[in-house]
Amino acid sequence: MKPIWIVDDDESIRWVLEKALARENLATRSFSNAREARLMLEHDTPQVLVSDIRMPGESGLELLQVVKARHPGLPVIIMTAFSDLDSAVATFQGGAFEYLAKPFDLDKAVALIRRALEESLRETSDEQVGADSTEILGQAAAMQDVFRAIGRLSQSNVTVLITGESGTGKELVARALHKHSPRAAQPFIALNTAAIPKDLLESELFGHERGAFTGAQATRRGRFEQAEGGTLFLDEIGDMPFDLQTRLLRVLSDGHFYRVGGHQPLKANVRVIAATHQNLEQRVRDGLFREDLYHRLNVIRLRLPSLRERREDIPLLTRHFLAQSARQLGVEAKRMSEPALQFLSRLELPGNVRQLENLCNWITVMAPGQTVEIKDLPPELLQGPGGDGAGSQPVPSWALAPATQEGAVQEGAAAVQTDGQTERQGVAAASAGPSWTSLLESEANQLLSAGQPEVMDALGRQFESTLIRTALRYTHGRKNDAAIRLGIGRNTITRKIQELGIDGAREE
Repeated sequence: MKPIWIVDDDESIRWVLEKALARENLATRSFSNAREARLMLEHDTPQVLVSDIRMPGESGLELLQVVKARHPGLPVIIMTAFSDLDSAVATFQGGAFEYLAKPFDLDKAVALIRRALEESLRETSDEQVGADSTEILGQAAAMQDVFRAIGRLSQSNVTVLITGESGTGKELVARALHKHSPRAAQPFIALNTAAIPKDLLESELFGHERGAFTGAQATRRGRFEQAEGGTLFLDEIGDMPFDLQTRLLRVLSDGHFYRVGGHQPLKANVRVIAATHQNLEQRVRDGLFREDLYHRLNVIRLRLPSLRERREDIPLLTRHFLAQSARQLGVEAKRMSEPALQFLSRLELPGNVRQLENLCNWITVMAPGQTVEIKDLPPELLQGPGGDGAGSQPVPSWALAPATQEGAVQEGAAAVQTDGQTERQGVAAASAGPSWTSLLESEANQLLSAGQPEVMDALGRQFESTLIRTALRYTHGRKNDAAIRLGIGRNTITRKIQELGIDGAREE
């Protein structure tokens, strides 16, 4: 462990802190001015920096700026005999860990330094985890089996079928297979076959010639051409339309394909990795998936474990996602208390790793304070049998994976915090009239009675449009924040905004 640096022009303060910390078996290094400490920072760094705010020459605030620019995770405690509001505000705005007013109680000062020390050691540990880890995190035995499989497949071009529940990280595994393969220098192209309308999917896969259909004003390269020499990842392959399955089988069989409207065969030098959360064997039995395509894809099968099967990884993943979310939002990372981590580890989390990531995004935005306790978690998580949240609980709206949100109607109202008042927002308040599901049933009855075609699509678009517009109002048009509040991905909300013609959204 590195020493604690003490910067103060008052020799007596330096001496008192040195002796007090020595009794705690903590090493120290002292400087009489900020310039000496700044010069030493070019060659070394402390575990914690304790600095006076007003000294001859450079001030403690100037030193704080230098430290935060070079080492943003280093805790800095600012001391001052001038306990005024301006100093306190400037200290925290500069990113200080804490503000210590002189004269101070020595025991409290040592306790504060110990807290900063724990924070520093935690930051160092998290950085080490990030540096040592690859694309996928996991220490559980089930994940070690996955890592071994990726290693064995690293020099192979064989087709791989990745199976597992939604949210288990199938695309991450596909990217890892590509990264460690001989094709790593070539493109990795991903396509979610369930997210593309049926009439556009063929063009997305194989491209089209100019004039092939209305709106085809120029020749377009499809995903197979874009992935030439590299890897094409086909997610949710179980949802691919039956007629397109035939074309895909032909490419996998002889390596040739045609653009839509084209007559010249094109050769595909592409490794295909497919993924699905569905039971393909059952879809074959039901006549929804070609048996010959199934056998062509199922050369090597890699099953990803659910989060329930690797609960010991939840604390590691939680810390990782909290740090990642904080970096994306430009804020300090939240910390989970040990009881809160244990609580999360007992939850079912049916949305798996994606649900945990969305939860960490919610915590970063909504949880009060830097240390998150059980009571700070979303109310939906605390509503298990007996109020302990340990049993089965409804999947909250922020936690739904994008694949389960599209086209799904969830009951209940969302709790929104506004000016300290909790307002229950829904289509209709329970006490004010019929529930929104009753109104939905009535609307569906009217449309069906009138012979309205594609009722599901019409009501689904209204439902999605209402949700997204409401979320954008609460986030003042900030698209990324709205996605976090809704529990969907940024790409998903961008696509929905375009499809539904929603105005008023912005990136930040």
